[in-house]
Amino acid sequence: MSADPMALGRVVPPAIGECETMSSAKQIGINALKANAALAPLAFLLGEWRTMGTHPGVPGQTLEGRTSFAWHEGGAFLIMRSEVDHPEFPDGVAIFSADRDAGSLAMNWFDERGVSRLYQVTAGDRSMRWHRDDPRLAQRATIVAGGDGDRLVSKGQMSLDGADWSVDLSQIFTRG
Repeated sequence: MSADPMALGRVVPPAIGECETMSSAKQIGINALKANAALAPLAFLLGEWRTMGTHPGVPGQTLEGRTSFAWHEGGAFLIMRSEVDHPEFPDGVAIFSADRDAGSLAMNWFDERGVSRLYQVTAGDRSMRWHRDDPRLAQRATIVAGGDGDRLVSKGQMSLDGADWSVDLSQIFTRG
């Protein structure tokens, strides 16, 4: 007989489909559902994107997928959803947030394997960089928009166990 997780003081997330949706009339915190000006530099990412990429773990293969960026909770956050059509690459979701007082941005990543990671983010003129400096798996990626904004180029790097940086997932995003 298994122990009741609630009795052990653990919080168990609801299964898919068990989440309740509140009507806007009952929604708690509705006044906070507004645009977060600190996230405005990431607006160039908004939309649905087709992706094609490469990864050193699957040499010679083109990795096709999809990624979307959308404002969440009225623009208080930016949400990214991504998938690559290859079994070795997990579907993931990330929430971008800002600390206005510190002048910093962050990305919280979660994927279908149950992996969650926190990345620091910087944004420039139609560009974004995220990085994670954990010595076991450090990662960094840069996304830059092309001239008309309908193409993004992403270049990723990783460092395992403090080794030199090497190529990680790199992608071309095409709007649509």
